[in-house]
Amino acid sequence: MGKASHSPSRLSAPETRAQDEAFVQQCSFAGLRSQLPLRWPTPPGIPDSPKKKYRSHYVYLGFDDLNDPTNWEQLSLFDLLLRLVDFSGLRPQLAHLLGWTSARGKVPFDPVSMFLLISWRLVNGWSRAQALRNLRDPRYADYAAAFGFREGDFPTEGGVRYFLTTLGQGSGQDTERVSVTVDATRTETFAVQRLNQLIVASVALLRKAGLITPSAWQAALIGIDGQIHDAASRRRCSFVREECYISLEEQPRSCPAKEKKKRGCDCDTVACIQACRHAPIRDPAARTVVYEHSNQRRTGSPNARRDPSQAKSSKSEVRYGYRSLTTQFAEPIRRFSAVLLDDFLSANAREENPGAALLLQLPRLYPDLGIDTVVGDAGLGYAAFLHTTYQLGAKRVVDLRADPSDKDPVKWTERGYNDKGRPVCPFGYAFTANGFDAQRQRHKWFCAQACLNGKSPLLRLKNVDYPPEECPYQGLDHPHGKIVNVGETFADGSIRLARDVPFGTPAWNRLYHRARNAAEDRNADLEAWGLKRLPVYGKPRGRAFVALADVWINLTVLARLVREATFAPGTLHDD
Repeated sequence: MGKASHSPSRLSAPETRAQDEAFVQQCSFAGLRSQLPLRWPTPPGIPDSPKKKYRSHYVYLGFDDLNDPTNWEQLSLFDLLLRLVDFSGLRPQLAHLLGWTSARGKVPFDPVSMFLLISWRLVNGWSRAQALRNLRDPRYADYAAAFGFREGDFPTEGGVRYFLTTLGQGSGQDTERVSVTVDATRTETFAVQRLNQLIVASVALLRKAGLITPSAWQAALIGIDGQIHDAASRRRCSFVREECYISLEEQPRSCPAKEKKKRGCDCDTVACIQACRHAPIRDPAARTVVYEHSNQRRTGSPNARRDPSQAKSSKSEVRYGYRSLTTQFAEPIRRFSAVLLDDFLSANAREENPGAALLLQLPRLYPDLGIDTVVGDAGLGYAAFLHTTYQLGAKRVVDLRADPSDKDPVKWTERGYNDKGRPVCPFGYAFTANGFDAQRQRHKWFCAQACLNGKSPLLRLKNVDYPPEECPYQGLDHPHGKIVNVGETFADGSIRLARDVPFGTPAWNRLYHRARNAAEDRNADLEAWGLKRLPVYGKPRGRAFVALADVWINLTVLARLVREATFAPGTLHDD
């Protein structure tokens, strides 16, 4: 007898990939050698950089040392990427994102050099000052050479700040906009973030390396998720808003804290002229989001109640900063995930409308992506997001958003579905799912004459005899009983609980948890790199830094999986 094989569901992700013959053959160093280096793809229509001279100059240095197996054990994932990828194609793309249109002006550093320096800092979790000190340290001379810096000419802290600020400010300026239908009377528009071009290019490298299977790409599982990042500035007032940054010389300033019956600020000091003294000047777009109430109130704080006796004793988590929102692709066969697009918002911003805007950008930025299923938490369960997902032809696996009407079971029979979106007949019997019709984009349900087959109703109504003789679907002319098709909405026009995979079923749980695990992987990477609290001030720099982090999440996946395939049994450097 042969050896008993392990169940695929019990294998770890690396063990699953090691048994994938195509993965091992195509994605190992031996399989990729003929394609190396993987060249960073410059988007079509991007002109060459107008700059003719640079203070540094990145040149791809080759991958010869990867032929020695012992080097693979010593090299970090970042080191591997410097050998696997030729970043030269980034130069025109970064020049375009930086807004360079002329060769005039000061001679800048090569934008690829700056990109690699900031990425080096990012993946090591260093501060800006520490990264620049290390760049000058002789111990790291090989990195300085790989980035293209020469003759001891290195950027200053101000130069690094300028690079990030310019990238972040230009990401949403003078660009296309996407319109999201919020309801029948209102639409919202969102800027197409140009920094997403870098993420798109990193995904192209994953595909070029053969890591993403065609079948997974053609039936893509997409997850939308948000992550809170604390601002570099410290929170002082929980109620800071845009008006707090209006100069007193222009107009009187109202106090949002006082409007909430808190202590607030009178804004009657010299320190309040430019902006309220409790509003961090270096993070004007940062906002507070509260998960639970808190009793941590100092009497001198602008958040304190006017009457301390009214303070409540309860716990809370108060976060002050920003929210990154990502569109992630979950690869179910190779069991990894990749970031497709991202956006950067204030912490208190709602997610459903910008999330819908990200979905609308997918077909243009990834024209051959087949979107099969979209997963999100209950914060996305609003009409704009659900409608957009349905219009893209994808199945909605979005957690349910509750409503007070769900608490009254009698109303289920009146509207025709329960609090989980499952159809219910007028007599209180639940319908049975009969599959999703992809062509008609609707889920079919039938009652199967449950009342005649000994089934118990979800709820028993008063003044009704069971089984109900007055049901018109009990005859032979209705062998399956009553049939209900749920498309974009229920028959009453409601979309809130309309789903294309029955909530709570094994199929739902499998899809939902797979996408949510992908989101948790991304959040764990960001936290490991020190991005739970942003190391940079201001929304432009934060936006650029998080976008680069999402690029490197994809790139480190590439390096990690190539190393896995290379060290799979029997494949190391086989020709």
